[in-house]
Amino acid sequence: MSRRPAQPPPRGARSRRTRSSSRLRGWARHHRAMCLDSALRLVRRPVGSLLTMLAIAIALVLPATLWLTLDSARLLDAELEESATLTVYLEPRVAEAQAARIDEALVAHEDVARTRLITAAEGMAEFQQALGLADALGRLDENPLPASVVVTPVDPAPEAVRALAERLETMAGIEEVRLDLAWIERLRHLAELGRRVALALAVLFGLGVLLVVGNTIRLSVESRRQEVEVVTLIGATHAFVRRPFLYSGAWYGLGGGVLAWGLLTVGSGWLAAPVSALAASYGASFSLPRLGLSGSAILLVCSTLLGWLGAWIAVNRHLAEVRPR
Repeated sequence: MSRRPAQPPPRGARSRRTRSSSRLRGWARHHRAMCLDSALRLVRRPVGSLLTMLAIAIALVLPATLWLTLDSARLLDAELEESATLTVYLEPRVAEAQAARIDEALVAHEDVARTRLITAAEGMAEFQQALGLADALGRLDENPLPASVVVTPVDPAPEAVRALAERLETMAGIEEVRLDLAWIERLRHLAELGRRVALALAVLFGLGVLLVVGNTIRLSVESRRQEVEVVTLIGATHAFVRRPFLYSGAWYGLGGGVLAWGLLTVGSGWLAAPVSALAASYGASFSLPRLGLSGSAILLVCSTLLGWLGAWIAVNRHLAEVRPR
């Protein structure tokens, strides 16, 4: 009785896993090599690379500056909204004790955040100090000013403030409620206009970055045309051919973002002293906004993505025109 030879164990799954892992290692190795090679190519041409990055930086500085300005304007808008108040004038016949009770009723209102009662005597003292007419107003027999309550609403939106003013006017002992929301509405319109202008400029200058990087990568593709033809002849895929140019575009974008960050930092430091002096002349304190850690990260990521996208568009457009001869 003859014995059958022993069958070797199946190696399909193991060999497939080996091929997949080796392919993954090769893919990562090629990415690392192309990343370093594209960086070295930029270093070998320092003048041309620096000029391209500087053009990208200039295109990024203006949208970033507008973004910082709008960010500071949003902070100012929030502070102004917090200062939005209603002035509730009480009837002249209301005594101080009744004025205190009205103030307590206003504080208990669900739409009122806080109040400040100003008695008739306090109002006259503030009026005399503001106008500098203490001697003239002190000769009056009676105080013509009524007591008032400064009300800070919970919701500073113009519609909510108007509705609150209408409800407060119906309360007993209240003669008039005054509010001035025109400046808040103007500020909001200006902020909306600034946001749209910043968005339009960001799109336009973003297209400018794409054009700068795309034109640079197109020239790089043309200069390496023979190399591209050779690797295409031996079976290289479009992704393989495209990879070094994409890394070049990303390096251009990252370098432009770093230069833009440097320009913004230097410009902010250069203008800080005049802006502070101008604000101090108006009795206010204001400092120029800065990018910070999150803003710097956003700027660098956006610039790198724009460079990568510009390179991808340029390579896809010109790769089809490069044919082996």
